Amino acid sequence: MIFRNALVYLGRERGFVKTDIKTNGEIIEAVGKTDESGEDCSGRVILPGFIDIHIHGCNGFDCTDGNPASAGEMSRYLASRGVTSFCPATMTVNEKLLRESFAYIAETMGKEEGAYIHGINMEGPFISPAKKGAQSEKDIRNPDIELFRELNGICPVSLADIAPEMPGADEFIEKAKEICTVSAAHTAIGYDEAVRAFDLGITHVTHLFNAMTQFGSREPGLVGAAFDYKKNEIMCELICDGIHISPATLRTAFSILGGRAVVISDAMAASGLPDGEYSLGGQKVIKQGAARLPDGTLAGSSTDLFAEFRNLISFSVPIDDALYALTLNPARSIGADDVTGSITEGKNADFIILDEGMEQIIATIVKGKRVF
Repeated sequence: MIFRNALVYLGRERGFVKTDIKTNGEIIEAVGKTDESGEDCSGRVILPGFIDIHIHGCNGFDCTDGNPASAGEMSRYLASRGVTSFCPATMTVNEKLLRESFAYIAETMGKEEGAYIHGINMEGPFISPAKKGAQSEKDIRNPDIELFRELNGICPVSLADIAPEMPGADEFIEKAKEICTVSAAHTAIGYDEAVRAFDLGITHVTHLFNAMTQFGSREPGLVGAAFDYKKNEIMCELICDGIHISPATLRTAFSILGGRAVVISDAMAASGLPDGEYSLGGQKVIKQGAARLPDGTLAGSSTDLFAEFRNLISFSVPIDDALYALTLNPARSIGADDVTGSITEGKNADFIILDEGMEQIIATIVKGKRVF
């Protein structure tokens, strides 16, 4: 397939270029002007496909709701919102449901009809009760590398989330980092403990600012450690719905993080649906604008990456920073940047076609196939 005369985003150095894209099966064969005929995309903008590495559910489905079809339904809906690949995120639930959920996701992988799955984001159960957020406290357990290996054998894990202060965390980090990215999540550690965890092998922070110690004048907390650590790049997730983090704080975070910012939705089943009552990890969630537990605790989000992209533009975050955080940075964070994340020859043909004002999705192309 050839997409001609579009304004194509080719990265920070080249920016938006009026050019053509030629695909060959699942991959991008060439980027550049051609005399060959193809689909005329004049007046259209083409962006790399968005990558959501932290999403629990959408459109009424949740990857830990016990429904074998949920991951596939999520795949179809996400394609309509400009997402070309994702990591379904499990919750802190009992081991039986975890095993079932991993098996259902594994069964879906390779059969997706929309966005494709990289692997699972395992957000529980190895978290701290002190910062559990909307996770189920009764199902929290200490880090268990053998359980992790068992689950990874059922379905590949792209991200393993852990509270580094929990008993057994050191061994878990040192062994799990050889298998996937390990992320600090739902944790009460301060700056010094965070630096130690990064030294052990944590390279990622889950939904920065949420369910963790904050950036203070005398105690920089996990947020400060993520900003400051220099030995390697700590990738940091940001929920950009305008609720979890204020626009001013987001602008500051993007300015500090640069190429380490990763936009996620952390969406639950209410994403794409009207206000009402839903479920997340077996807990009742009420959506009234924001999604919250009955006690008022934020329970994931009801946004999506395209809505967050529009938010970031309205929040005056530089468009290069926003686009990298939606595409190449999440791919880098899970080691998938060799196959996706940018419009580059040899990578998967994952991109979205928008109107000139980038306000409406015209089409979503996943591995060279039009899925929306």
